[in-house]
Amino acid sequence: MDSFEQIVRIVRAAHRAPEGFVPLHAPVFGGNEGAYVQQTIDSTFVSSVGAFVDRFEAMLRDITGAACAVATVNGTAALHAALRLAGVEPGDLVLTQTLSFAATCNAVAYCGASPAFADVDADTLGLSPDALRDFLETNCERAGGQVREKASGRRVAACVPMHTFGHPCRIEAIAEICAAWGIPLVEDAAESLGSASGGRHTGTFGLMGTLSFNGNKIVTCGGGGAILTNDEALGRRAKHVTTTAKVPHRWLYRHDELGFNYRLPNLNAALGCAQLERLPGFLADKRALASEYAEAFKGLPLAFVDAREGTTPNFWLNALFLEDRDQRDAFLEFSNDSGVMTRPVWEPLHTLPMYAQAPRGPLDISLDIADRLVNIPSSFRNITP
Repeated sequence: MDSFEQIVRIVRAAHRAPEGFVPLHAPVFGGNEGAYVQQTIDSTFVSSVGAFVDRFEAMLRDITGAACAVATVNGTAALHAALRLAGVEPGDLVLTQTLSFAATCNAVAYCGASPAFADVDADTLGLSPDALRDFLETNCERAGGQVREKASGRRVAACVPMHTFGHPCRIEAIAEICAAWGIPLVEDAAESLGSASGGRHTGTFGLMGTLSFNGNKIVTCGGGGAILTNDEALGRRAKHVTTTAKVPHRWLYRHDELGFNYRLPNLNAALGCAQLERLPGFLADKRALASEYAEAFKGLPLAFVDAREGTTPNFWLNALFLEDRDQRDAFLEFSNDSGVMTRPVWEPLHTLPMYAQAPRGPLDISLDIADRLVNIPSSFRNITP
C-alpha cells in the first residue's frame, strides 16, 4: 500500500494535480481547431470532399515520410481496407498478436479471415519476430507459391504487428521475416503517430500501415484514421476503394468494384489539421513526462516501460509492470478510488469468445503482461488548453 501511495503521489506531482481527478488521457484543443472547423462550415463542404481532407493527407505524408496517405473515418476502417487491398480473403489467416485492442482482430474478421496469434516481446509489448518465425516454421509450409497452415490448409495472407502504446516493435526483423516468406506486412500503427525505429516512422516499413485519430490518441479528429503506403499505385487504389469505388465523373454514379464509404469528412479533417500543427509540441510534452516518470519511479518495486535503444516512441500511454495480477488489481482499485485514472492492458484477444478458436503459438509473455501491466495518466501538461 505504501508503494501505491507513492505512485499516486508521483502521478499527481507530474500532472500538477495535488487533488481532484486525473484522467488517463485527455485531448487538448487550443490552436486553430475552432477556426478551421468554422471555415469548413462556411464553405458548406463538410463531408468527404473538401480542402482540409487533402491538406490533412499532405501533412501526414510530410510527418511520416510515406509516399501516400489516405484519410479514413477511423483506424479500424483503415485497417480493414488495407487488409482487403493486401489481398486478404474469406477463409485466410492473418498473423498478429493477442496483446492488442479488439479492432486489430475485428478488421481481420471483417474480411472473413481469422487471426493467428504469436507472442510479443516483453520490452516492446509488440509482436516478437522470434515468435513469428517459430510459428511459421512450426505450423506453416510453402505450397504453390503461397504460405499455408499445415493443419488446415488455410492461406496465410498477411501479418499485422501492432506498435503498442507508441513503442515500436522490432519491425525491421518482422519485415525481413515477412519478405522471406512472401507474406504482406500491414502495420497497425494506430497508437504510434510520431514514433520511429531507426529514424523511420512506424507504419512505413510494410506494404501498408494504418493510423488512428480517435479522441484519446495523441492527435485527434474526433474519429479518423489513415492508410500509409509507399506504393503510389496502391495509394490511388486505397483512395478509390475507400470512396465507394466511384469512378470519377461530373454527374454519373458508376462504381467499378465493391467499395467502402470510409473517407474522412472535411469537418474532422479540419480538426485534424489543427492538431497536426501542434504535433511537435505534443511529442515533446509526452517525452518529457515519460522521462520524469522514469526518474521518479526508480527504487520502487515496479518497472516503467521505457524506450528501447534505437527507437523513439511517442509515449502515447505510459505503463508500469507490477508484481502479479493480485497486485495489479489492488493498485487499480486504490488508484481509481484515489481519483487517479488507471487501466489494465486489454484482455488478450485469444481469450475473447469470437477469437477463442484461432490458431496460436505459445503466448506466455502476452499473458504475463496482461496480468501485470497498468497504464497511468499520460495527458499533456505543458500544452495550453
